[in-house]
Amino acid sequence: MTTKSAAAAARSTVYGYPRQGQGRELKKAVEGYWKGRVDADGLRAAAAALRTANWRALAGAGIDEVPTGDFSYYDHVLDTTVMVGAIPERHRAAVAADALDGYFAMARGNREVAPLEMTKWFDTNYHYLVPELGPGTVFTADSGKQVDELKEALALGLTARPVLVGPVTYLLLAKPAPGVPADFQPLTLLDRLLPVYAEVLADLRAAGAEWVQLDEPALVQDRTPAELNAAARAYRDLGALTARPKLLAASYFDRLGGALPVLAKAPVEGLALDFTGSAAANLGDLAAAGGLPGKRLVAGVVNGRNIWVNDLEKSLATLGTLLGLADRVDVAASCSLLHVPLDAAAETDVDPEILGWLSFARQKTDEIVTLARGLGRGTPAISGELAANRAVLASRAASPVTRDPAVRARTGAVTAADARRSAPYGERTVAQRTRLGLPLLPTTTIGSFPQTDELRAARADLRSGHIDTAGYEERVRSEIQEVIAFQEKTGVDVLVHGEPERNDMVQYFAEQLTGYLATRHGWVQSYGTRYVRPPVLVGDVSRPAPMTVRWTSYAQSLTGKPVKGMLTGPVTMLAWSFVRDDQPLGETARQVALALRDEVDDLEAAGTRVIQVDEPALRETLPLRTADRAGYLAWATEAFRLTTSGVAADTQIHTHMCYAEFGDVVEAIDDLDADVISLEAARSHMQIAGELAVHGYPREAGPGVWDIHSPRVPSADEAAGLLRTGLKAIPAERLWVNPDCGLKTRGWAETRASLENLVAAARTVRGELSSS
Repeated sequence: MTTKSAAAAARSTVYGYPRQGQGRELKKAVEGYWKGRVDADGLRAAAAALRTANWRALAGAGIDEVPTGDFSYYDHVLDTTVMVGAIPERHRAAVAADALDGYFAMARGNREVAPLEMTKWFDTNYHYLVPELGPGTVFTADSGKQVDELKEALALGLTARPVLVGPVTYLLLAKPAPGVPADFQPLTLLDRLLPVYAEVLADLRAAGAEWVQLDEPALVQDRTPAELNAAARAYRDLGALTARPKLLAASYFDRLGGALPVLAKAPVEGLALDFTGSAAANLGDLAAAGGLPGKRLVAGVVNGRNIWVNDLEKSLATLGTLLGLADRVDVAASCSLLHVPLDAAAETDVDPEILGWLSFARQKTDEIVTLARGLGRGTPAISGELAANRAVLASRAASPVTRDPAVRARTGAVTAADARRSAPYGERTVAQRTRLGLPLLPTTTIGSFPQTDELRAARADLRSGHIDTAGYEERVRSEIQEVIAFQEKTGVDVLVHGEPERNDMVQYFAEQLTGYLATRHGWVQSYGTRYVRPPVLVGDVSRPAPMTVRWTSYAQSLTGKPVKGMLTGPVTMLAWSFVRDDQPLGETARQVALALRDEVDDLEAAGTRVIQVDEPALRETLPLRTADRAGYLAWATEAFRLTTSGVAADTQIHTHMCYAEFGDVVEAIDDLDADVISLEAARSHMQIAGELAVHGYPREAGPGVWDIHSPRVPSADEAAGLLRTGLKAIPAERLWVNPDCGLKTRGWAETRASLENLVAAARTVRGELSSS
């Protein structure tokens, strides 16, 4: 095909779309099912309605080929586990008794069984359920979900393309099942898994699929020759099948590097590649590999992870170059639009000029359609859109909203000494133990307590004007009193105020810092039914006034035990926001760090003895390629230290991390120089404790003994067992006892029972240590 005909054939598509609905209807339906208010048929009907609405919205915007299979009740990797029959032994009875309840048991656990481990989806804030595999795993095909959703879309008269997690990525994301040796490599199961994929592909073809997309984002990470050979073998075997649709192998989030020629040479009909951010290097790599003669290229030129309007002329230039490298070039977002909110037009409170800079899922589909039309018909066909786009880009570049000279002068004056505590840890720990007087194995929680219906109602009443600020704050004070009294009665050693005044751990601070914009409807799925509204970082950041001191001081006035000051760290403030793309991330992180440093200093001045600065996103934001990590970790750890290094030696600095592969960043965790770190560990069976020990981590740590993302109440014996495991790696004088994460998603009944068991476990193990 000539370049001209390739352009004329250009079509528009996306890899996935937000699942929740404009009013988070999916969340309401799923949680209604869990609570017994919605039956299984009602849940299925709500899900079908959301899928139909999404497909019609995409088609109405002009998208030529819609995705199917990207919808999920909880997680698409868990859906893949069901599709290939890799149900863990402990969940098989539940799945056999009721497939839907068994599915949610794998996701959340129940009274009888623990859930699958949960961790970050590459370097995003989305969480997936980790497959558990072993030498005895037997795969069996179950293509019901994938086939049914394809048929739904086809029945609407749409051109549809099923999207599946690819077999190589699925195995690379998996872990050894409990009881399986830790050195087991799930990728060794590839030859056992491929026939199952072959069966699913045959079923999809029989159901009417012309194309099927196989997502292989794991191939954008550093891969060994053996792993690349496995990918080559997988697509050689799948490509050799006769009873299959055309195959589109997809990657995103970064450049493919050495995996690009592997997929380019594979006997598949097309590739889908990311051409945004660091993945823009795919353009040169693709040319060096000889292009994709005779194949389809789906070009991800609209960034599916940020919310800034696309530079249409720049994207058209990229597409024009790509025309000479493939038989046909189609236009897409760089990845699934799952990672952005649904519709910027719903943000009626945002300044119209700034709103014009924003592009959510619906706006991105418009950009994709515009680019496909411009590619196919030439730039005159979209001259109006190009002119409007140039004006928006110029407006943002020139706006005084984006720059504050005072902030820039302050960041420019930072020295290396500003990011180091004046006293070494050895001196600090002596001073802190003297000041705090804590027992062996001190107990604490991560920060938040349950956000009750009453609290949410009070917040809504404040927004609607049904109560005034004084009435709302009285409700918050009452909640703090209850939280403090419960912790004292239970015997927790270092208390928290429970954060009843906070809607979200990032949004709460963003609403009080300059440079941030909060949305009202910008919901994005984090995991399952947990949705967040990431704020938008539009300009330079500063702190006009104290943000947490009043509430922390009030809580401290209610007790003689130490109450932690609770802040979100600078890296997490960036990772869980939509950050500006017009300056280096490190520069933005330094601005946020200095704003938070002011808060830390004010907390200390108010008498707060323990200050926790949470950085759960430190590992999450780690670049996917090893070569890019040192630079990131340098500015990320500096930002944390810049936030926390102004305090005295006897003020104890805590940090917290959860749901990530911490082993990759143990050295960086050490470099944070926090006095105490709490980490998720319950689902991973204290894995991080061993990793800290191997590294020689010298400070105090609290690997979690209660998985708070499950409704299970761990027994005191279970928590004590985890503590004993932790003690094999961390000395008793440096081991803390805490949950995995904050408690805002839990109910009060399970919180009371679980924390009572946690404190009882700590007392039991203290007694064992004393007697020994």
